[in-house]
Amino acid sequence: MDSQTSQSSQASQSPHTFQVDLRGLVDLLSHHLYSSPKVYLRELLQNAVDAITARRAEQPDAPAAVRLYAEGGTLRVEDSGIGLTESDVHSLLATIGRSSKREDGLQAARSDFLGQFGIGLLACFVVAERIRVVSRSARTPDAAPVEWTATDDGSYTVRTLPHEARPEPGTTVHLVARAGAGEWLTEERVRSLARDFGSLLPYDVRVGDEAIAELPAPWDRTHPSPATRRVALARHCHDLFGFTPLDTIDLNVPLAGVRGVAYVLPSAVSPAQRASHRVHLKGMLLTERAEQLLPDWAFFVRCVLDTDSLRPTASRESLYEDETLAAVREALGERIRSWLTGLAAGDPERLAAFLSVHHLGVKSLARHDNEMLRTMLPWLPFETTDGRLSLEEFALRHPVVHFTRTVEEYRQVAPIASAQGIGVINGGYTYDSELVEALPSVRPGTVVSELDADTVTAHLDAVDPAEELALSGFLMAARAKLDPLGCDVVLRAFHPLSVPALHLDDRAARHEQARAEAEEQADDLWAGILGSLRGSAPRARLVLNHLNPLIRRISSLRGPELIGTATESLYGQALLMAQRPLRPADSALLNRAFIGLLEWATHTEPGKDDLR
Repeated sequence: MDSQTSQSSQASQSPHTFQVDLRGLVDLLSHHLYSSPKVYLRELLQNAVDAITARRAEQPDAPAAVRLYAEGGTLRVEDSGIGLTESDVHSLLATIGRSSKREDGLQAARSDFLGQFGIGLLACFVVAERIRVVSRSARTPDAAPVEWTATDDGSYTVRTLPHEARPEPGTTVHLVARAGAGEWLTEERVRSLARDFGSLLPYDVRVGDEAIAELPAPWDRTHPSPATRRVALARHCHDLFGFTPLDTIDLNVPLAGVRGVAYVLPSAVSPAQRASHRVHLKGMLLTERAEQLLPDWAFFVRCVLDTDSLRPTASRESLYEDETLAAVREALGERIRSWLTGLAAGDPERLAAFLSVHHLGVKSLARHDNEMLRTMLPWLPFETTDGRLSLEEFALRHPVVHFTRTVEEYRQVAPIASAQGIGVINGGYTYDSELVEALPSVRPGTVVSELDADTVTAHLDAVDPAEELALSGFLMAARAKLDPLGCDVVLRAFHPLSVPALHLDDRAARHEQARAEAEEQADDLWAGILGSLRGSAPRARLVLNHLNPLIRRISSLRGPELIGTATESLYGQALLMAQRPLRPADSALLNRAFIGLLEWATHTEPGKDDLR
């Protein structure tokens, strides 16, 4: 009994072989690994190119030709590559995941090959119901040709053929289209896909009699002059990406194994938009949607390049994120950076044209790179109270570089600050406040100061105490009206005279205001918590301009109701002038003030034309 138990235990522990459902695997490949059935042709071209590369490693003078023939729902692909023996067929074609590029003797030269995952031919089942491979080995010339035939139900047969069936070394792959996939094997579609994938392949690739490769690559071709080269590359960009570039940047980085060009977009794009680039691997198109190729700040270019140093993922439709890709990304970023500094040094007109469209990308780079910020100081545009200027020019005009952190704050203070001779930069746009704060690091001695409501108020002239005392009744009524809104009323004299009132607050005041509003709407527990957070932040201020004729007339009003209506009107107008977002309470106030003014303007009580 013990012996039987032992034997049973040993039997249960014996290894088993995984069974593969080929139909399910093909479905997995077509719906999850590969983005489109079109990749089948890339896999066929890749296998042919790798076979030729392997043969030339042993026989440098061997022919290097790939021929594709499509007709009536079938496709034949012939190559003059290394070929296979019968044992190779059993070992490689019938074992999923096994790649000839991992075999002994080829491991050292693995980087010369495109495919390294052993699933290439399997991709053909996405469009084919039957695959037939006829091959003759160049390594073993006396070996008979061998035929491997597989169907999409997972079965295959292998047999040897007479020598005349394949007189020369190499491989021929025959595909028969599966139901509904015949369109992928038409001559027109095969030619289009072959051009797309194989235009930079270093071997003689033809569909029928038509050559596919277009070597040398567009960026390696010679031209009579730089101008004609620029025109030719612009045409290439238009054909490839559909736009005419502002400029072209060469990306030849031999140490990184990269050759190609970057095309500068002619219109602005969002920095958040991921740029897609076209990457060839040893001449074969790998992907049209490589997103991680360049640094994030270089969103203003589209690249097309060929590389022999980067690793593809298993689907060979994207790049493997590793140290090599990180090094290539850095090298390409440095190349684009050098182009920018070159424009700044020698071609200011082209630089100005570029910055008028893509200043945001350069600002993104400059905030992390002091050298780039120093180079771009005379060129990067900023919105200021003196107009649209560079930081360099603005700093030369003003001993203290004032800036605001938000667009709303800038709109509040810009008219008044400008009239008082205070220069202010709008730092509310993307990256701008960071760059202004970094200014002293590249321009020693520059004084940078954030402008707040207190600074602006300090530059406004005080009103004569006697005059302000005479208006105390008006000011008290106005303050009482705006107190529920968390806003004080002060009287100052400032220019321009055309501005009757100025609404000033800062972020601390707005935070306190938001906290107070939340406290009013909260339950007892939450209101207590918010109340404990009450700070000593300054309140917003409505600054009335004593020099403005309208303010002088309003300040002489005596009726409390009319003073309240006038104060609310001034408050609402000041908010609108600052282009501040309106709270529900502000909208209600504006509506109330508007109705009040209409009632006053249309008042027709006999004997009265004034509500004072």
